[in-house]
Amino acid sequence: MAAPATFIERVRATEERYFFSKRLLDVILATAMFAAALPIMVVVAVLVAVDSPGPILYKQRRVGQSGEEFDLYKFRSMRHNADDGIHRTAIARFMKGERLDSSRTTDSPYKLGDDPRITRIGRFIRKTSLDELPQIWNIITGQMSLVGPRPPIPYEVALYSKRAMQRLNGKPGLTGPWQVYGRGTVTFHEMVEMDIAYLRNRSLAYDLKLILKTIPAVIKGRGGA
Repeated sequence: MAAPATFIERVRATEERYFFSKRLLDVILATAMFAAALPIMVVVAVLVAVDSPGPILYKQRRVGQSGEEFDLYKFRSMRHNADDGIHRTAIARFMKGERLDSSRTTDSPYKLGDDPRITRIGRFIRKTSLDELPQIWNIITGQMSLVGPRPPIPYEVALYSKRAMQRLNGKPGLTGPWQVYGRGTVTFHEMVEMDIAYLRNRSLAYDLKLILKTIPAVIKGRGGA
């Protein structure tokens, strides 16, 4: 008669079932999303191309699970070859808890309010999160998941504390608690705590809940850039 499984073995088996189910959900939903969003992506691609010179897609190095870097894809929302100095400075200020938009009427105090690098179409697709659609491909290829912490840029990770590094303990996602409940309305410290809490309490039911809550959050554009 086989010996009963230890607590650690049961936990490991539960985690393995979750990760398998999560990956299966990612592939099925991301493939369906890609097919449904294809006409929209074509329209956005044309608008980006007409609005300003430069490539339609923007490729950027990001840091994923366990510090592994990958290329993240977005529709280009900024002028081609724009200086990243503005963003580097903003990231440093954000991580110190400083507001990035001092306007009293803004709903996104922790997002840059007037970034001169952003194009006319870029401002719209960032507000509506349409610029993120190409990341569906990152999900299909397994570099990202539908739900998880947003993948940071390497120069952001270089400033991370040991606590903040815990954000990298899971596969990065297209959406997550920060995107649903925070975005530009919460501090860096609050974002880190939201991501850590998600990684400690993640489940397929919670993932599905966040996916469903992302839809009204995107439609309202709350906290968007």
